[in-house]
Amino acid sequence: MSYEIKLPLFEGPFDLLLFFIERDEIDIMDIPISKVTNDFFEYISELESMNIEVASEFIVVAATLMRIKSKMLLPRLSVDEEGNEIDPREELVEHLMEYKKYKSVISEFSDLEDNRLGKKIRGNLANEVGVIGERAKVESELQDIDLYKLLVVFQNVLSRYEVEKNKPNHQIFEYPYTISEQKKFLINLLKSKSKISFVKLIEDNPLKILVIYNFLAMLELIQDSKVKLSLGNGMNNFWIQKFS
Repeated sequence: MSYEIKLPLFEGPFDLLLFFIERDEIDIMDIPISKVTNDFFEYISELESMNIEVASEFIVVAATLMRIKSKMLLPRLSVDEEGNEIDPREELVEHLMEYKKYKSVISEFSDLEDNRLGKKIRGNLANEVGVIGERAKVESELQDIDLYKLLVVFQNVLSRYEVEKNKPNHQIFEYPYTISEQKKFLINLLKSKSKISFVKLIEDNPLKILVIYNFLAMLELIQDSKVKLSLGNGMNNFWIQKFS
């Protein structure tokens, strides 16, 4: 005969602690830590046995309960500056009281929300038309449309058109050049000439993108020890020669 275990799901560890306190009619200001800790760990172990992932916040509170329990087992409790004993449960009680206060308020808000959702809002045509008019930046009275209002709408449409028309238009061009092809081009030139003037190379085809490809190809050929450079006549000029 099979049986099914059903565990209530709680929104958080403090929700679970409050459940234990209310179930056993415990004074929240005098919590029996040993019993509450055992109940808490029993609940967590049941979740783990059912392959339900335990949230990290539950693990943190479990560690806090163990720390409080260990402190209460010590023969001497901590004292404050005035020499009064510090109850290890004090911080936990404060958290529980704060959580209980907010939980009661949230419950009232939830009831108000359910009540509000159960009501059907009556539409207001004038307000809805006003909202549309505010978005369009014009006065919108269906019964009072004149030439001026039409011109305002028309001007707004033209302004939006101008903005769209003047937006930057980016185009991507695929150039018919590659560094490897320009490397071959330079090597072939050097087969018929002993040296090439870089200035002359630019003058033959001054296209900017081609000059860049030729320059990069030349740098790679120098790195591969296939060509070398020598200074030419005039400023900003040099010769490309085959590496010997």
